[in-house]
Amino acid sequence: MPTPNPVTNRSAMQTIIANARRHSHYLARHLDNGNLKPEILHPMLDKVLGTADFQAFADWEKIRADENEEELARQLRLLRRYVMAQIIVRDINRISDLAEVTRTITLFADFAVNTALDFAYAYYQDMYGTPIGRYTREAQHLSVVAMGKAGGYELNVSSDIDLIFVYPEAGDTDGKRERGNQEFFTKTGQKLIALLNDITADGQVFRVDMRLRPDGDSGALVLSETALEQYLIQQGREWERYAWCKGRVVTPYPNGIASVVRPFVFRKYLDFNTYEAMRTLHRQIRSEVGRKGMADNVKLGAGGIREVEFVAQIFQMIRGGRIRSLQLKGTQETLHELARLGILEHHTANTLLDAYRFLRDVEHRLQYWDDQQTQTLPQNPEQQQLLAESMGFADYAAFSDGLNRHRSQVNAIFNEILADPEETPQQKAESWQWVWQENGDEETLRSRLAEHGFEADTVAERLAQLRHSHKYRHLSAHAQPRFDAVMPPLAEAAAAQTNPTATLLRLLDFLETVSRRSAYLAFLNEHPQALRQLAGIMSQSSWVAAYLCKYPILLDELLSAQLMETEHDWPALAAELSDGLANAGGDTEAQMDILRHFQHTQVFRLAVQDLAGLWTVEALSDQLSALADTILAAALPAVWADTPKTHTGTPNIAVIGYGKLGGKELGYSSDLDLVYLYDDPHPDAPDIYGRFVRRLTNWLSAATGAGTLYDIDLRLRPNGDAGFLAHSTAAFEKYQHESAWTWEHQSLTRARFICGNSAIGAFFDRVRQQVLTQPRDTAELAREIIAMREKMFPTHPPADSDVKYARGGVVDVEFIVQYLILAHSHRHPELLDNYGNIALLNIAADCGLIDKTLAEQSRTAYRFYRQQQHNTKLRDADKINLTPELLNHYQSVRNLWRQVFGEDARFEAV
Repeated sequence: MPTPNPVTNRSAMQTIIANARRHSHYLARHLDNGNLKPEILHPMLDKVLGTADFQAFADWEKIRADENEEELARQLRLLRRYVMAQIIVRDINRISDLAEVTRTITLFADFAVNTALDFAYAYYQDMYGTPIGRYTREAQHLSVVAMGKAGGYELNVSSDIDLIFVYPEAGDTDGKRERGNQEFFTKTGQKLIALLNDITADGQVFRVDMRLRPDGDSGALVLSETALEQYLIQQGREWERYAWCKGRVVTPYPNGIASVVRPFVFRKYLDFNTYEAMRTLHRQIRSEVGRKGMADNVKLGAGGIREVEFVAQIFQMIRGGRIRSLQLKGTQETLHELARLGILEHHTANTLLDAYRFLRDVEHRLQYWDDQQTQTLPQNPEQQQLLAESMGFADYAAFSDGLNRHRSQVNAIFNEILADPEETPQQKAESWQWVWQENGDEETLRSRLAEHGFEADTVAERLAQLRHSHKYRHLSAHAQPRFDAVMPPLAEAAAAQTNPTATLLRLLDFLETVSRRSAYLAFLNEHPQALRQLAGIMSQSSWVAAYLCKYPILLDELLSAQLMETEHDWPALAAELSDGLANAGGDTEAQMDILRHFQHTQVFRLAVQDLAGLWTVEALSDQLSALADTILAAALPAVWADTPKTHTGTPNIAVIGYGKLGGKELGYSSDLDLVYLYDDPHPDAPDIYGRFVRRLTNWLSAATGAGTLYDIDLRLRPNGDAGFLAHSTAAFEKYQHESAWTWEHQSLTRARFICGNSAIGAFFDRVRQQVLTQPRDTAELAREIIAMREKMFPTHPPADSDVKYARGGVVDVEFIVQYLILAHSHRHPELLDNYGNIALLNIAADCGLIDKTLAEQSRTAYRFYRQQQHNTKLRDADKINLTPELLNHYQSVRNLWRQVFGEDARFEAV
């Protein structure tokens, strides 16, 4: 909103009014007829109008108390005249901007609706009593929903207002002349409409359009929230989703309308069906424009206001169910948010915003002329010249050039986003229709499959099985054509990969999984480039293919500009996640789903980047660990708020990560080893924090409609499965000093504070340091660690084909590092830094504890092992091959083991 620009000089005031009247017959007429008093108008020109100004215009309370309907209607019309004059003068003279213009007229509409409603309600309340809810027995009030531009604070100055009337629940009035709530609110709504819509000697306040209500003109004027919900569920159409996207309750009374409408407009899953629905709606508008010769209509014509609105709303309707920050009403704020989220490029969003402001300014100047609801460019040369001047151009030709430039840019963007897929050049490639011909020759099919590199028998059999499957045969009338259409490009994309058969089988599994959700089929048809990218990803990794089958909503990430960006701003992502949880309004299931969507999105992005070779194993583990840290930090306060019978706003608890999380060596499917410590004198603290940990574990590990998050392992807590879920700091300290086994101190070497109370985190670090640095009998320590390693042999034989448990493998490296920390950190505290095994081997060598050459060889071996484990998981690597390189790595670690422990009998014996 611009800073108000006072116009205090009388001469300057006359100048701006004179300039404005040249561009508005409406304004000139009222000035000449004496309908605008300077003492009222001039002060209004010095400020941005708001509700308080409207309230001060007349004694509305007295008018209502007197039940003076005629006076109420007159004063509202007079007020509208002054508001219009104020807007015209300020806008024509560029004192205000578009945001001020649309907000001022929208606030006035809100005020007029509420003023008329208060009068109408009181009028019938005196006659019939107060409407009472049948179930709640509470007084009922009518909620008025502003639709369209009124809902988005984007009204144009001569607009009608689209309204819907909703009341909470059925019942009856409590007066002597009892009436049902339906009848009471119908009469109230009718009087409200008349007060605003009727044309009197003073004009009209607003044209009121009720056609957007359920069943339109044939439907009831008012309906209960229950009736609205039933209608939207059973009969709501796509265009109504579009309309309700901007629906805004403008009355102050309690209601449940948002919870009824939100799931109808903003679907829980990505809704790419929206593309075709918006195309259909736009085709209808285009046809109407063409039929009525409205090509010069700046709202409905090509590249007009409606196309900008469509671009903003299509992304809201597709993604608004997942991204609550997109559940906005205004076009401009939505475009800004789309750019912030990376859904639209900033350049594209700015182009649309510039065009939108220009077109809306033109629209208002057309309406200023004679207060007519028009968006059509003038034919009169005088009006054309004045329009050009008011828009800052020397003549109409220059104005037309500027207008056409904006409209062509908007239309190009609109067509790019909403182009029919059959019109895209990708569809003009070689036809692969033969792959999915219902009555095709079987031999020809096998022959052509073989020509394109497929294992013909395997693929032909899978295609036949799919065609005759229950899922395919029972697809809806919308889904089956989309399924059929996507099959040829799917096969073509698979054929382009180095392993076409495996790729196609994975793609077909995916297609069969999502076939019941036609929105995903629509996505694949709408975005052939994303389909080819999907094939490339699935060709490289059966794990990612399976991940997408579990979470097909991640398809949308293929369109994200951030998909291949390796700069992960974790503080910013954490803030985004926290905002999402806060915006869920305490809905536990929604919050759990938000955590899962966030985690799945980040894992998928990392996996795609990993397949592209953008991460080393160590760097990837750092990212996955940072992701887990972020999830835990966001979940902790949300779960505490969801935990009953707590005694403090902030829990006095800390989350400690052990194992791979503690050592920042997480993989894609790693579980989280967690320990919880609290420091709270409350007498019920053990019970409170025990319940909290159970709830948090459930939030993190339970399967919801959005899938799963992490497997949680709490067995490393004091006393393991027999111990409490959460431990007091005093009990933890006592246990570590007096009762913990050596293996528990080994685990402590890879533990770190993750989130929660920072003072408890500092306490944990202090105890960890005390425990790890206490002097130990190194010979006895070595015997205990060797014995611990040998206990693994029966359940995890040290075979060379298993890089984790082989002698000289991953576990041996970890045991070596743990021994070095426990034996020597009291003299070398630098070993306490939890940098991971690779870095700690180097630190130990620098301290002179192990041979530098053996340390470097073991570092290289450990890196190699982790890469092998990673490749087996992500890249479909075969079983570990016993290559000379692998065997040499085993030998290097065994040599280091001998140097550290002086023990080698078990290498050959097992």
